[in-house]
Amino acid sequence: MIHVCAFLEISQRRACGVLAQFRSTQRYRGQPRDRETLLAKRMVELACQYGRYGYRRVTALLKSEGWKVNHKRVERLWRREGLKVPSRQPKRKRLWLNDGSCVRLRPQRRNHVWTYDFVYDRTHDGRAFRMLTVLDEYTRECLAIKVARRLNSNDVLDVLAELFFRKGIPCHIRSDNGSEFAARIVRNWLKRLGVKTLFIEPGSPWENGYIESFNGKLRDEVLNRESFDTLAEAKAIIESWRREYNQVRPHSSLGYRPPAPEAILPSLPSWESEVEPAAS
Repeated sequence: MIHVCAFLEISQRRACGVLAQFRSTQRYRGQPRDRETLLAKRMVELACQYGRYGYRRVTALLKSEGWKVNHKRVERLWRREGLKVPSRQPKRKRLWLNDGSCVRLRPQRRNHVWTYDFVYDRTHDGRAFRMLTVLDEYTRECLAIKVARRLNSNDVLDVLAELFFRKGIPCHIRSDNGSEFAARIVRNWLKRLGVKTLFIEPGSPWENGYIESFNGKLRDEVLNRESFDTLAEAKAIIESWRREYNQVRPHSSLGYRPPAPEAILPSLPSWESEVEPAAS
């Protein structure tokens, strides 16, 4: 309007009169909403803290903090702030027989099917280390990540024994045919406890899709982003991420809820804590 008035050499008052428009409407300048500014700021903070989360997981985190938002609004702000959504992983096909039945045993409850596998990485000096990851397929909870320079069948037994004591004994445990998992000492020990072993076909990692997906997240969100100077540093950072994965990180297959959210005991209101106990 200002440029039009200058071009036609007329006043803004006259132009508004011709258009039957209030001058206050013409002079209005949009003001950004403070709440949206705070929302965008918090969204950017979460995106920086969890660098591989997309706007849907950030939306779930915002909702858990009390923000009343939906994913469309977060997506709009996400694009406005120039944030990049991580590329999606290709979908994995299920393994079916000719008669239409599924080969893989599906978990139906907690402690029904566990799965474990090894992951490899190196510290900054080039020395390799291994990680034994253990997952409950039903709850998606990461039960343990054992980090060491070398891991053998005895270490596998140590980790399982501790988990069985703390979490209970599962019905089945799934793995590949690695020597540490297929060792006679491991199979006999599991058999005595009544745990059935599920070995996938050699060269078919998609049959163990839950742990493969978890290991991909571990590598994408931690191993590819961190440089470990020492093994102790690797243990601390990986264990911190495991707790975050279980208690904070929204999981898409769980309705964007974490697998094992931390239970917090609510504190008493100030007025209630000040009430003295009644005299007996």
